[in-house]
Amino acid sequence: MTTWEPPVPALSVRQVLALERVLAGEPEVVAGAGRLDRPVRWVHVAEAADVGVMLSGGEMVLTTGVLLAGDEHKQTEYVRSLHRAEASAVVLGLGRAFPSPPEAMRRAAERCQLPLVVLHRPFPFAQLTEEVQSRLVRRKFAAVSLSEAVRTELTVLITGGAPLQRLLDEIARHCGCPVVVTNLAHRVLGTAGERSAVDDVLRDWERIARQAGRSEGDGWIRAELGGRGEPWGRLVLCGYRGDTETGRLLADRAAEALVLHRMLGGAGCSWEEQSALSLLTDLVGGAVPARHLLPRARAAGLPVNRRTFVPLVVRGRRAAPLDRTLRLLGLPGIAGELSATATAVLLSLARDQDAEVLTAHFAARLRAEPADEHVVVAAAAARTSFDDVPAGLREARHVADAVADDAAALDLPPVVRLRDVHLRGLVRLLRDDPQVQSFAERELAGLLCDPGEDLLPVLRTYLATGRNKSRTAQLHHVSRPALYRRLEAIQARLGVDLDDFEQAASLHIALLAHDAQQR
Repeated sequence: MTTWEPPVPALSVRQVLALERVLAGEPEVVAGAGRLDRPVRWVHVAEAADVGVMLSGGEMVLTTGVLLAGDEHKQTEYVRSLHRAEASAVVLGLGRAFPSPPEAMRRAAERCQLPLVVLHRPFPFAQLTEEVQSRLVRRKFAAVSLSEAVRTELTVLITGGAPLQRLLDEIARHCGCPVVVTNLAHRVLGTAGERSAVDDVLRDWERIARQAGRSEGDGWIRAELGGRGEPWGRLVLCGYRGDTETGRLLADRAAEALVLHRMLGGAGCSWEEQSALSLLTDLVGGAVPARHLLPRARAAGLPVNRRTFVPLVVRGRRAAPLDRTLRLLGLPGIAGELSATATAVLLSLARDQDAEVLTAHFAARLRAEPADEHVVVAAAAARTSFDDVPAGLREARHVADAVADDAAALDLPPVVRLRDVHLRGLVRLLRDDPQVQSFAERELAGLLCDPGEDLLPVLRTYLATGRNKSRTAQLHHVSRPALYRRLEAIQARLGVDLDDFEQAASLHIALLAHDAQQR
């Protein structure tokens, strides 16, 4: 991978005055000394008194003032017109017209904060123009070359199937500043850049988002994201240190790449879902303290101040339908798929809301669909501190995993909690213990050695239903006589009596351990 140098800032008035050819003219700043860091977009030699109408902003104007001599009103209006045209500076060559700095021009420039520079020695303006223009052209060419190289590199990543985060990391590397992608409601969909710098931006994101939405300045550069005339998001460079023109080029190239990435994403996971998933995955993983993730949660649109957090894990539904269900019920929260079968949900409720009632309402809504009658909604105890959310999500996942395999056979409450998993929860915690593994293998050896007859699922359902033969036959869609024959085969294979409570309990524990190990 090519290593890019950071973009070179545009020439400032201060840098132009430091050029060797300019120093030969003995320049002196007589007004506007506090604005010498203004960028110089071009150098213009002009003697006309109304030169301001010819400018478009950012020019350094060179003049001898021959048409201004003897008329203080013209001198003052000349400076004001340059100020209105947003010129970067005016350089006056002293000579016959003005042997010393004209006081009227100096006062006007000071009031407008327009840098006024006088040259004490005769100086051919053509040399200065040639020097500065050639430097500006080289910088312009370098900026365009950089933007095209960035476009090529991002296109290669997109065609190679790179995820959104990979593109954002590359954009941040080229720009040398934090990069934030938002939707039109200023909800953060993705970030990249140095972690501490990104966190500083997100801590004050509400104010920054309003500022970035209105105007640019101080390195805050934005580019609209959208297609077919309809915007759907923004890319913001936060604190870009190069010149604004180069920053806009980079932002535009980055925006083009992001729009293309979204278009080629098809029916895959949306950026909103990816943002929620990234946050939830980091919370569950615990590698990053929750307090460090708080700015990301707030910027992602999750209310975090004086809230009650309810960590959930849902099995049987994808994140997208869950997110729609949250919006439909008016429940603030985020959802993200932790695996193909488990989706984490974090509700953020007001302190005066009943967390248990709203969680039960959410679960009931999910189970209302016929296809989702066996959906499992596992919940941890509500948390009032965001720092406790990671432990709550891990608890909810543990509960969901403990009942996942036998959800259809078990008589589970609408919302399953740690107190509901009983022995299953304990066995799952001990699943990696070698002695537990040996116990499961020994107890089930007669069925594990020849799984072709499909007797293990029958045993699992029979024990999960409390040895209810009618329910087991119904769930496996077989007749009672057929079930009896299978149970007799199981007893023969294992050498046990399933009517004996202790032997059945031993098999049940072994089967729970085996299933936990397999997952």
